[in-house]
Amino acid sequence: MQILDGKKLSQKIIEHITLENIKLKEHYGITPGLAVILVGDDPASHTYVKMKAKACKEVGFYSIVHEMPESITQEKIEETIILMNQNPNIDGILVQLPLPKHINTTKILELIDPAKDVDGFHPYNFGRLMQGLDTFAPCTPLGVMELLKEYNIKPKGLDACVVGASNIVGKPMAALLLNAFATVDICHIYTKDLQSHTKRADLLVVGVGKPKLITADMVKDGAIVVDIGINRLEDGRLVGDVDFENVSKKASYITPVPGGVGPMTIAMLLQNTLKAAKKRIQD
Repeated sequence: MQILDGKKLSQKIIEHITLENIKLKEHYGITPGLAVILVGDDPASHTYVKMKAKACKEVGFYSIVHEMPESITQEKIEETIILMNQNPNIDGILVQLPLPKHINTTKILELIDPAKDVDGFHPYNFGRLMQGLDTFAPCTPLGVMELLKEYNIKPKGLDACVVGASNIVGKPMAALLLNAFATVDICHIYTKDLQSHTKRADLLVVGVGKPKLITADMVKDGAIVVDIGINRLEDGRLVGDVDFENVSKKASYITPVPGGVGPMTIAMLLQNTLKAAKKRIQD
């Protein structure tokens, strides 16, 4: 069994982005800019945004966080996005999810300029992803693909099972694997007999937010297991959706939680922002 070390790979990617950023500034006088919209007081959202701001600082990007109260109106958020769309110094716009219930999330995400949609959530970019065209792919699934590539794991011809069908993780993950010529099985809350699907998988990717959902008897011997889930237990420990201790005894490769996919998500956000900045030069 080999650990898929996302922490180590993310540092390697961040070092590369830092060098690319220096070149951009030297040759074109451009510093990539990322704007984040953070609504409400959700502790997890605030933690994620702090991590993203810290990562921007580490690579030398410009970043700004628009903090808004829980009671903010739809119109006020939309006004901020329109301003960011028009701001030539902002290459990426990120809306930290989830938004409060009174906000129309779909409308907010659709308002972001697709050329600045570094989260890859806009229907335009998702459509291009489904067609296998160049686009901004959502950061977590993209991070999984980079992790597989680093360890020379080729999805082509593999039977892959994605557990979780969210727009943020499951669906784009399935699309990326399909584009890489894996045979993809997608499971969700209404799937009958989950084990019958997971047990067949050469590559199992799980992201639902349920601790120890995947147990050793649900995994094929020698499978590659990617755990996207992050769950905090009552004792404060962070664990994934996979029973790591027992599944790791059967897997050929497995991601740890923490230190697996999590660091890759932020690295891919930086990579997408750099990509957007480079497109600004081309345009």
